[in-house]
Formats: sequence, C-alpha cells, structure tokens
Amino acid sequence: MTPYETNRWQGVSAVALLAGGVGVVAGSPVVLLVGVVGVAFAAYARSGSPPSTDVTLSRSVSDLDPAPGDEIRVEVTVENAGDRTLPDLRVVDGVPGALRVVDGSPRLGTALRPGKQAMFAYTVEAVRGEHAFDPATVIARDFSGAREREFEVKNDTTVACTPELSATAEDVPLREQTTRHTGRVTTSEGGAGVEFYATREYRRGDPVSRIDWNRRAKTGELTTVDFRQERVATVVLLVDAREQAYLAAAPESPSAVEFAVRAAGKTFAALLDGGDRVGLAALAPENLWLAPGAGDHHRAEARELLARSETLSRTPPEEPFYSTITMRWLRRRLPTNAQVVFFSPLCDAYAPEVARRLAAAGHAVTVVSPDPTTDDSPGARLAAAERTRHLRSLRAGGVRAVDWDTDDDLGVVLAHADRRWRS
Repeated sequence: MTPYETNRWQGVSAVALLAGGVGVVAGSPVVLLVGVVGVAFAAYARSGSPPSTDVTLSRSVSDLDPAPGDEIRVEVTVENAGDRTLPDLRVVDGVPGALRVVDGSPRLGTALRPGKQAMFAYTVEAVRGEHAFDPATVIARDFSGAREREFEVKNDTTVACTPELSATAEDVPLREQTTRHTGRVTTSEGGAGVEFYATREYRRGDPVSRIDWNRRAKTGELTTVDFRQERVATVVLLVDAREQAYLAAAPESPSAVEFAVRAAGKTFAALLDGGDRVGLAALAPENLWLAPGAGDHHRAEARELLARSETLSRTPPEEPFYSTITMRWLRRRLPTNAQVVFFSPLCDAYAPEVARRLAAAGHAVTVVSPDPTTDDSPGARLAAAERTRHLRSLRAGGVRAVDWDTDDDLGVVLAHADRRWRS
C-alpha cells in the first residue's frame, strides 16, 4: 500500500519556470503570472498527503446456493472508516472468473467523506461449482490526483452452485449387459417377466400360472410359457475431461465438457431412478472414480462430484495426461459386467480409441457426443468432418454412438437413437 506518483503533474514545474523566465525577460506580467500559478500547482501536488486506506467493504448475495442458470444479485457497500475525506475512490469487486456479469457493473467511482458509505450492485449468472469471491481492488487518490494507493479489501463470500440430479425426459437406452438381479433391462433369456419370449416342454416344478392351458386344451400337451427376463444393469458414466475435450462453439458458450457433465448428471439420475447401479469416472489427468451403487447417499455423492470436483473443472487442466496409465487405472476398476456410457466430443483420434478399447475388453459401450463444431470457416468445417468420420468408424465397429446437437434436449435425442437401434 505504499503510495506512488501518478505523474499527473509531470512537467508542470519545468513549464512554470520557463513561463516565469520568459515573463521576466519579456517584461510581460501575464506570462509571469502563468508561471507563478504553475509553480503553485506543482508545489501543491508535491505537498499533498498520501490518501487514506481506511476503507471497509461488505458484500451481500441474494442466493448463496443457487441452481445453474439462476441470476444472483450482488450488493457491495463501501465505507470510509477513516477521519479524512477520500476525494477519488475507485473500487472493482472480485467477481469469480466463472460467473458472468449479466446486469450492472462490479465497479464504482466516487468520493467519500469520513463515515459515509456508497453502494453499487450487479447481477451474475450462476454456474455449477463453488465460487469464492476475490478481494475487491481499491484505488484511492489525493485531492490533486498526484498520489494514489492501490490495495485490496477482503470480504469472504462463497457461492456454491450444486445442480440437482434430474432425470432425462426418456429412459436411457441400455444394452444387454446385466447382473442377475431383477430390473428393467430386457435380456435374451427366458424366465419370469412380462414380455412373451418362447414356449418349451413342461418340467416338474414349473409354476402353474405359466402353463399354456390353451395348448393343453387343444392338443393335450403340457407346455410352459417363458417370458423375457428383465435384469438390473451396472453402468459407469465416463466423462472425457482431457484438455482436448474443452471445445466450444463460441468463446462465450459452454464447453463440450460442461455439456458432458450436465448430460452425465441427467443420465445418472435416470438410471438410478430406474433401479440400475450407476458409477462415475473421468478421463482426465486427475483421477475421478465413484464405484457403481444405488440409493440416496450414492446420489448425493455423485451430485457433489459433478458440481465441485476439480477434475471436472470449467477450465482445461494444466497437468499432463498419461493415456496408458489412465486406461490401465480405469480398466482395473471397471466391473466385468459393467457397460460404459462415454461422454466425449470425439474431436481427436484418442477418444474413439478409448471407446474401441473398452468394447474390446468386453464392455458394452455407448458414446454420447456433444457437438462443439461449427461451419464458420474452412478449418471449422474440416474439424466437423473429422468428428463425423470418428462417429461413423465407431458405428461401423459395433459401438453405439449418439451425435448430440446441444441445442436439442438430451432425452429426446436418446429416445430417437433408441428407436433407431431397435428398428
């Protein structure tokens, strides 16, 4: 907080002395007076005392636990707690980098007498994660503006935006890779269920309710009706959070990773509501793993991870990504009967390779790919064509792949894909 010169009056002394000398030599009282006034201004600027730093700041936030997309009003009050007037006071609030200001301004310029306050307000849009406000930056100048002090005023304020895990509009289409527990995924096995599968010869001990009495009346033979069994699925949602996945259609648009995290939250809720066992993982420099499970506590753990994990940050990671080590780590943790839903923009060659490796290891893989590409330039169109090629190669290899235009609702996109796969 050491005061420093603003150089506002730099050169005034030299000009004043020059004017005074010219006035004396030329015998011009007017020019001499200009020189005297200039010397007086220069002397005043040099003799002024440094501005006070006795400033306090308080911050009020309308909602400390908002939902994503909510608008939060922030009110900041600045007070001159000293005994001297602050003739030129400028304040810039420490808005977290992830919060976008949508109304008002987080800046203030004013003058404050001792004990007086000034207030300014602005509105930010909430996004997932925990956002701590930085200290406000304050610049105070003296009356002449020749000296100023820049310092920070701290007021601890944190906004925690934790999205609810709401399900998609439709059930998530899963593949036939299940446990032995009864659930909602239809299998190719006969047994107890609701959908007709086949008939077979009666065996001692078969339930009477499953005997085909119509055939018994017609032919006299005892046959048993088998229904298509439904089982519980074990699913791991894998989010591509490598640096290469942080792509966006425009600088102000959410990245593909942000869309992937939102989709993972909706998918997690839908599967959990359907009775399946669900887990979370990330393809990133920092490991993230939540083993498949069920129940309210498991839902709360997933909600916390998706909202606040540094692995799923809104900004690209700075640490290097080691593909071999990460794949080995992931495959050791994946249950043998788990299927994988992989969220990735598929904009580089490694992402589809991950899907193919997991499929080769015996896991049923479905890729949900948020599309961050545009057609604004030849380079952008080339990137879009490359991504389309990756999608086609996965489908040709037997891996289900959903091309998700993020302007469309995810539930509707999955429903259309499911109808296409069933046809």
